[in-house]
Formats: sequence, structure tokens, C-alpha cells
Amino acid sequence: MNDPEQLKHNITEEKLKTQKPSNGNISRGPSPNRGSSLRDVEAIGPDSESKREWQKKRGIDRSKQVRIVKLNHTRYQHPDLAVITTFLRDFGMHVTKKSDNERWFRGYGPDQYVYYAKQGPKKYLGAAFQVESREELEKLLNLPGSTVLTDGIEEMKDAPGGGYIVTIADPEGFPVSFVYGQAEVKEERKKPAKLLINDEVDKPRQKAFQRFEPGPAEVHKLGHFGLNVQDFPAQMDWYTRHFNLLPSDILYVPLEKIDPETGKPARKEVALFAMIDRGQDLTDHHTFFMTTLSDGVEKHVHHSSFEVHDFDTQLLGHHWLAEKKYESVWGVGRHILGSQIFDYWWDVNGFMVEHYADGDLVNEDTPVGYGPAANEGLAVWGPEVPGAFLE
Repeated sequence: MNDPEQLKHNITEEKLKTQKPSNGNISRGPSPNRGSSLRDVEAIGPDSESKREWQKKRGIDRSKQVRIVKLNHTRYQHPDLAVITTFLRDFGMHVTKKSDNERWFRGYGPDQYVYYAKQGPKKYLGAAFQVESREELEKLLNLPGSTVLTDGIEEMKDAPGGGYIVTIADPEGFPVSFVYGQAEVKEERKKPAKLLINDEVDKPRQKAFQRFEPGPAEVHKLGHFGLNVQDFPAQMDWYTRHFNLLPSDILYVPLEKIDPETGKPARKEVALFAMIDRGQDLTDHHTFFMTTLSDGVEKHVHHSSFEVHDFDTQLLGHHWLAEKKYESVWGVGRHILGSQIFDYWWDVNGFMVEHYADGDLVNEDTPVGYGPAANEGLAVWGPEVPGAFLE
């Protein structure tokens, strides 16, 4: 989908030798790297449109949408719960409850749990969103294009915090769950300390030394998940029409023809980064993403991503997983879209999971950004992207 070479500068010593003034000296060296925190509209640029205009063009009726509050947890089935438990502990989660056939894993954030594991053949069981009310669960029982997989609204009697759940299959058969009524977490969970950072000018850390303990990168919350789908336009329409999900970014490939409606070169949209629409409230740049399948690849979950505290936490966690001989996919690096520092790993059953830190926050006023899949959506720095990640 993306060529790493397109993200590299093209200044070489050979080119510099040709850039000489009359006195024969090289005119300039490579420009130093720069980083800045740009306003959303400035970073996105002119190839964009307002989120509400995007909805209006598609005739999306927000009053009919199932209202999501946030991403709650993810659900998987594994053949050996003891083995996956060891991995998830090394990945930074804590067992909060277990039975012979089920495990619930928490982070240090406000959610009762962020990962549910069930005994059985390897299978993705879908992510779970928290909705605003029980009425939102009732809407799901008659949602166009879906199949209800639970026995209506089911009570989660054994799960930490209780509550109610509805699981449906989307038009391509991917399961997705919705929960409501969980009890709030009562215990105080220890949070990582915020480090003071000295730069070349501002030095707030005085007579205080940075010290770290090795160990897993402790998980805060489930941040996002992604699917590789067959019919990308239909899936994007279904999710953005029936739920309060809005594009943050849409990637495309150019087509060798002119769009008759715009008079500009035609595009084929191939990837979506979607936020939860909470109006003026800030939410993560993307809670859900989709991309179209590569040739010869079956539809599948791409990965589930979990937030960690900061860069040091992430690197210490990376070294911990490497020392335990788990298999790295890609990382550590920093994404362009969403800005997260990323680190992808295979779990013990071949599902991809991610640690991330320092992601973007957006709201309804942040424009929808458009970019070519050939040079956006990779990374501003990091290892070369492996082919397995693009599948």
C-alpha cells in the first residue's frame, strides 16, 4: 500500500556536489529534521472537507444512528487460555477474573476489562463498543444489513462489572458487540508517573534523575481495531451510516480516468480511519479503521491496539517482549495519520496486537483528510514496513 522510499528525502552527496556556487564550495547541506505540533486543519491541508458536509453528501441521518460512547474491549477465542494469558501478561495486561473457559484482562484505565478470551479454536470474536443507553441496544436488534448473534439483549452475568451485550454480524460477517450498564470500577488503579523532560532550553527536571524498572508496557485502554474487508465502499457506508462513526482520514489510489462529477482525476477509496463522533468533545483520531484486501488475501481482523503511557514505557515493553522471544511485526516507529508511536507484535496464535502512545485527538470540527495510499499512512520514522503488515 505504501512505498517507504517515497517518505525519504532525496538529498544525496552526489546531488550536493552539483549544487556549487561560483567559488566551488558546496552551497548547503541537508536540512535538519524538524518536528512540530500543527493545528489539525494545517496538518491535514487543502485536500479535505468538513465532516458534516461529508455526511450530508451521503444522506446520513444522525438521528437514526446507534450512539456509541467509546470502545470498551476486544474479544478473541484461543485454543489454550494458559498460553495466551502468559502472553497478555507480558504484553502489559492483568487478569481481573477467570474461569475454566474464560478470562477477562484489564489495564490500569477506567474500563472493567479491555480483553476477553474464550477457550476454543482460534477465532476473532469482535470488538465491543459502549453505547449511551439500553435503547441503543434495542436499535441493534433490527439494524439493516446485520445479523443478531446473541439471544437478543443478553446479561453478562459472569463478566466483571456485569452489564448487557448485543453481538451482531456486519454485512461481511465480522462480529461486533455493544455493551451497556457495566458498573464503574471502584478500586484505585495505580497510574504511571508523568516524567519531567529536559530539552536544550527548558529544564524543569532539576536534581531529579530518570530511573526505570524493566517489565511489560502496562496497558491503559483498548484504543482501536481494524478490519481488512472485501467490499470496502459497502462496509464504509454501513459503519458510518448506522453508527456515530466519522472519517478522520480516507486514503485512495488514483484511477486513469476523469471523474465526471468533479472534472478531476478519479479516485478509488481504499482505507478509512474513523473517529467516534461526540460532537465538540475530543476523541481519538481513530477508534476503527478498515482497508481493502490485498490480492489473494482473505478478509480478516488486522489488529487490535492498546494505549500505553509514553515512549519510554513503549521501548521498555518492546525490549521485554523481545527478551521473551515473541515475534515482532513492525516497530518501534511513529505513524503519520494519527501521529501515534507504534509497536506491533504477533500474539502466540498469530493475531496482531499493537502498543501505541501519543495519539491525536479530534472532534467534529476537524476536517476529513484525503491522501494517496501510496505515500500516506506509513510512518515518519521507524523500520521498513514488512509485507505481512500490509496484508
